[in-house]
Amino acid sequence: MVNQSSATDDLSATFAALADPTRRAILARLRAGETAVTELAEPFDMSLPAISKHLKVLERAGLITRSRAAQARPCRLAADPLKRAVDWLEAYRKFWEESLDRLDGLLREIQASENRRVRGKEKINGRK
Repeated sequence: MVNQSSATDDLSATFAALADPTRRAILARLRAGETAVTELAEPFDMSLPAISKHLKVLERAGLITRSRAAQARPCRLAADPLKRAVDWLEAYRKFWEESLDRLDGLLREIQASENRRVRGKEKINGRK
């Protein structure tokens, strides 16, 4: 059995939470600031218990925090899990950019070599 680190488990929870479009929409609404659960639920065509389930997933992943203010349950974004996900993705972005830059360099070399070959043939055949 493979022993996974806590960071990997956190990343898995973050990406699993982000996999659902409703949860991503909730996070987008929270960018404007702390929002009550009932206000978060307004644009969605689903019950308040269904929204609460989505909020629990986001909360377990650490993407939001909820507090209690009288009857309201305001939610707010938590930046750390998203930062860790971005950092993880950034390493792969760098890898692919470097790989594509090397491929671009190779293609330029091949094109330059092909251009030299064609020009050499043209000289041999008396064309300019």
